[in-house]
Amino acid sequence: MTDTPQILLVHHLKALKLPTFLREYDKVAQLCAAEGVDHPRYLMRLTELEMIDRERRMVERRIKAAKFPTVKSLDSFDFLALPTLNKMAVLELVRCDYIERRENIIAVGNSGTGKSHIALGLGLAACQKGLSVGFITAAALVHELLEARDEKRLLRLQRQLAGYKLLIIDELGYVPLSPTGAELLFEVFSQRYERGSTIVTSNLPFDEWTSVFGSERLTGALLDRLTHHVHILEMNGDSYRLAQSKSRLRRTKSKPPPAPTTEE
Repeated sequence: MTDTPQILLVHHLKALKLPTFLREYDKVAQLCAAEGVDHPRYLMRLTELEMIDRERRMVERRIKAAKFPTVKSLDSFDFLALPTLNKMAVLELVRCDYIERRENIIAVGNSGTGKSHIALGLGLAACQKGLSVGFITAAALVHELLEARDEKRLLRLQRQLAGYKLLIIDELGYVPLSPTGAELLFEVFSQRYERGSTIVTSNLPFDEWTSVFGSERLTGALLDRLTHHVHILEMNGDSYRLAQSKSRLRRTKSKPPPAPTTEE
């Protein structure tokens, strides 16, 4: 018995990796028949659905590969809570032109002001633009670099880090680095210099970075590379997280106690 055209069509669409085409072709055919749509427009509708779905899947893969601790958009960032931050400058960065120009971003400010949220939002925007993104804290990155050196796979890890269009290094300054760790982290910045964009968040002003790297010479060389082509986001202000916690506490206290229940 020969295969029916429908079975062959399913086989071919699977082989061509067109899952949306496979899922939607019959439903779209019925709609187009009811509307009197011709074959070219029918095919155009199917290909548009396939392209939209493929782009969605690609964005999801890029987000997963970036290893964000959580997915956050700048749409949910409360710019009113941090009036010192230039909202228009941040929204301009969402276009990701700075990545094409291989420029860096440094978000500096005290703890709880939303530096990581801004970095995550810009990372998400880059994924949506089709760019490769990596996210990691400074402490975790140094740990990975030291581990890779001990296991003789440092070169492979360095190539991976250098290959990202955008690398986000979060929480620089929260943990002092060993001399070896500082040198390995410096190498990451050095290898990305004018080859890829890097976002750094830090709770320390630049003049205190020596306390993290332990060497004025190394810190000076790092800042020279990192700030050559840079957008600086100053994010000093009241803790955003603390304000949210206080607000939640006030709402809890203002709620009336539950009415007592009567037992029958």
